[in-house]
Amino acid sequence: MVLSSVLREPEHRAVAMQAIRYAAAGLVITVAFSACYWAVAEFLRIDPNLSLALVFVVFCGISFVTHGAFSFAGHGERDRPHVRLTRFFVVNILGFVANQFFVWLLVKKLGGPNWWPVIPFILVTPWLTFILHRKWVYA
Repeated sequence: MVLSSVLREPEHRAVAMQAIRYAAAGLVITVAFSACYWAVAEFLRIDPNLSLALVFVVFCGISFVTHGAFSFAGHGERDRPHVRLTRFFVVNILGFVANQFFVWLLVKKLGGPNWWPVIPFILVTPWLTFILHRKWVYA
């Protein structure tokens, strides 16, 4: 009952829809990103931190296009693309640093397998970046 009354407000409904679209697109992107990170580290035997960096470069572009066109479609102003792009990269670099920490901690420090960081890649990092994307990048 409380949720339905909250979603009657246009702004709350807009945020809920953006969160749903961000979650859907982000889940697909994050799972693909995580699988590529793991495959490059595991099968090509590339250092896990380097694997993450290589995969990050590719998926950062995919993420920018997808979230701009789908997740936050119709939200905010689109008249300064250079500002939005710069902010997007700042937020994604923060996510990248968090993911590098997870790789370092779980694989390098604790000696776990290359797949261990995939768990926080999927369950932690997206929550760290959603609010920054919504309030700062696509505002």
